[in-house]
Amino acid sequence: MCDTLVALGNATADSSVILAKNSDREPNEAHVLVHIPRTRHEPGSRVKCTYIEIPQVPETYEVLLSKPFWIWGGEMGVNEHGVAIGNEAVFTKEPYDKGPGLIGMDFIRLALERADTAQKALETILQLLETYGQGGNCGFRHKTYYHNSFLIADPREAWVLETAGKFWAAQRVRDVRSISNGLTIGSEWDMASPGLVEHAVEKGWGRSSDFHFARCYSDFLYTRLDGQRARHCRSTALLEKHKGAITVERMMAILRDHGPEAETDPLWNPGRGWLMETLCVHAGFGPTRPSQSTGAMVAHLIPGMPVVWVTGTSGTCTSIFKPVFLGGAGLPTGPAAEALGLAAQPTGTYDPRTHWWSHERLHRQVIQDYATRMPVYREERDALEATFLREAAEMVSRYRDVSPEERAEPLRALTTSCFERAAQATERWIEAVANTPVRYRPPFLFSMAWDRFNREARFA
Repeated sequence: MCDTLVALGNATADSSVILAKNSDREPNEAHVLVHIPRTRHEPGSRVKCTYIEIPQVPETYEVLLSKPFWIWGGEMGVNEHGVAIGNEAVFTKEPYDKGPGLIGMDFIRLALERADTAQKALETILQLLETYGQGGNCGFRHKTYYHNSFLIADPREAWVLETAGKFWAAQRVRDVRSISNGLTIGSEWDMASPGLVEHAVEKGWGRSSDFHFARCYSDFLYTRLDGQRARHCRSTALLEKHKGAITVERMMAILRDHGPEAETDPLWNPGRGWLMETLCVHAGFGPTRPSQSTGAMVAHLIPGMPVVWVTGTSGTCTSIFKPVFLGGAGLPTGPAAEALGLAAQPTGTYDPRTHWWSHERLHRQVIQDYATRMPVYREERDALEATFLREAAEMVSRYRDVSPEERAEPLRALTTSCFERAAQATERWIEAVANTPVRYRPPFLFSMAWDRFNREARFA
């Protein structure tokens, strides 16, 4: 389960577009950061997606993805033109295609590689949807099938696209918008698939006189059990509250949000509740809390110089965002990438040599007593993150009008420095948290669930 948010220039403090997403996946489903350079392809080339091959285009754009390690596509990403996309699993009355096909994450990568505007990305996804449909298992250890919604943005505009099989509706964003794991478009849209209304009427799901896309096409049970209504209401309320003054820092705070209860209760812990009702999701016991926020991204879509803030780690509230620049800069490379665990491929088994799993040593200690242990390093984390934000802003000011070739090296150097300082701090935090005794244990069933997750991952 996931949440994606966007604020257009008329809702942000600096008139830029900002898109943010928490990717919620199984607790041991490691995320990986991938930088894909602009590439020319031979005529007749084909590209192997997660399950199927499709024809390749002559040239693909530079892309940064945050993705589950085993999937070809991405949960979220940004390309060199500042097109950013996040997707959501949505559950509908249309049957799911369980055979090999394109999954939501594949659509994201293909659109980012092929489209230089949000409008073109929308059209690319729709063309692929019409040609190949959507189908295939999207779960890691547990098979999961669903349809997809997308929030697609560029430095000028944003679109919501929601699908139910091959049927769809799209809506242009006016100022702020969020999507979660349920259809949100109602009786008004800017574009829709042919036969959208007629199909629902024929199935007996609604009437043409008061047609409502979400009400007619949503699956009743799953849409209510995944906690999406609470998350969508919360994200919308926070965006509306800060509309006109939204910043990258604000989007980071929203992705770390645990709801109104956590704001007033100093002893709040992530073991509370039976549904995934907080924006920063923590997996727990039972089938209604299977997912964990395993990666987060805030894309600052500055025209000509997008800055992508990524955690590359699980538990957004326990993580630190680092800046990555496109235009040839990208992620740390060479020995630095090796040392930071960015070169090694994580799996579903604990491997401290990888970036994602090395942070789990911190994350999984903190949630044993969130109220006591999170304050141990929160202020230092926030101060270090503020330093990164200031340094990135200085880089944008200095290099915005410089060619991508000239600025690639200094931008990559800053990214490398931020990742290195974050890694050094994380090691200190791991030690400090480990030396902080547990005072307030989470509920027994939550602890039992994490004991099982740890055994499955052979987490030491």
